[in-house]
Amino acid sequence: MQKAHTVGELKATGYATRSVKDEIRSNLLRKLAAGETLFPGVLGYEDTVVPRIVNALLAKQNFILLGLRGQAKSRIVRQITLLLDEEMPILAGSEINDDPLNPISKDGRLLIQQHGDEAPITWVTRDARFVEKLATPDVTIADMLGDVDPIKAARGGHLLSDELTIHYGLMPRANRGIFAINELPDLAGKIQVGLFNIMQEGDVQIKGYPIRLPLDVLLVFTANPEDYTARGKIITPLKDRIGAEITTHYPETVNEGVAITLQEAWVDRGSDVNVNLPDFVIETIERIAFLARSDKRIDQRSGVSQRMPISVLESAVSNAERRALMNGESEVVPRPTDIYAALPSITGKLELEYEGEMVGAEKIARELIAEAASDTFAAWGGEATETSLLQIVEYFDGGGMLQLGETASGTAAVEGFGTVPGLVDAVRGIGLGRHDSPGHTAAACELVLEALVAEKRLTRTESGGYGRAPRHRPKGGGGPYAPPTFDV
Repeated sequence: MQKAHTVGELKATGYATRSVKDEIRSNLLRKLAAGETLFPGVLGYEDTVVPRIVNALLAKQNFILLGLRGQAKSRIVRQITLLLDEEMPILAGSEINDDPLNPISKDGRLLIQQHGDEAPITWVTRDARFVEKLATPDVTIADMLGDVDPIKAARGGHLLSDELTIHYGLMPRANRGIFAINELPDLAGKIQVGLFNIMQEGDVQIKGYPIRLPLDVLLVFTANPEDYTARGKIITPLKDRIGAEITTHYPETVNEGVAITLQEAWVDRGSDVNVNLPDFVIETIERIAFLARSDKRIDQRSGVSQRMPISVLESAVSNAERRALMNGESEVVPRPTDIYAALPSITGKLELEYEGEMVGAEKIARELIAEAASDTFAAWGGEATETSLLQIVEYFDGGGMLQLGETASGTAAVEGFGTVPGLVDAVRGIGLGRHDSPGHTAAACELVLEALVAEKRLTRTESGGYGRAPRHRPKGGGGPYAPPTFDV
């Protein structure tokens, strides 16, 4: 079907104007009936956040997504454009997406007055109908709504009071579309007041002009709970005008977190590099984030972003890739030692409480890695290999030591781990690793040793060496004191 190019041709097609909220509601109902995915790539919200967003859109409400950093708020907001029509007609040259059948700007009205049904129209895509603004303290009313434009007045020979001299702000330019404001609490209070009219009466008043623009906009906001409640920067009248407050959250299960991390992380390094990710290594990385989100030494008001396990996985793969190149290996297999190499991807994303500051971010991160390895080992059936674990501990208690650098090849690492009685048996006992892949076997052996470190049955040096756990002198003296072989 050929698209209309004039107002008259558009009328002949039977085109009828509808509000953006009606348009979104109609398309949403169609997608729901067809069972389509509403927010592709957004995982873990199917039974929590998404139904609430659907309810708000069906009710034609403006809403706010309230959640900590790294909870896909911006992605969701941007994907609401998928609920718009693929294209929409506007008067040609309109800065504010004037409806060809009912223009609201003076430019649009003059165009219809001069050309009638021959007035030209153009079509805009759904992406062009989305306007996003990051709220910062320096945002002005002119940025949001508009102001007088002396250059327009001079070039057109208009009085400054003429509506044709308006420089439209972001919100009028979002007319017949979606206007999103990220980090709403950071918007100055007087600017928030400027949103009152559009949210309740559906129009905006531009400074210096005796006019009102009846805009048609869906408003969506995002905010961090710490800013929203503790700092209290969303003024009460504006909060009252927001139709729905929808709380986002981090993944509720490790499997959900793993799915998100694998979706977002860059691990496919191209056809020249064969990256083979052991499931238990990915799970260990994800568990680090879960443990950090419950650690009292870490500021839970700031949260631990889902970006952390994504960055850690990418860094771990890079370290494994570097090792493979150094050793001429064709397979890149990340292992726990590569997670330690990714410490900068952990420490930089942790906001610490006072107690945590006293301990230090790196020490906390190392403890989280060991504990995550222990939880992963237990989840894979580690408790069923206690006989083998006792052999391992006895070996180190008897003075045995193991020192493998992070650049040791998979084959060399397996040979080293093979000198520890019970270690390879523990790995095979619960089906960890792959017998045809030295890298997998080495990764599995490291996981077992890290689990024992977390249980304080072994110690691990910063350089990757393993030894017996420190033996402390009993209280009150008595008995020899055995100094630790390795420092933690």
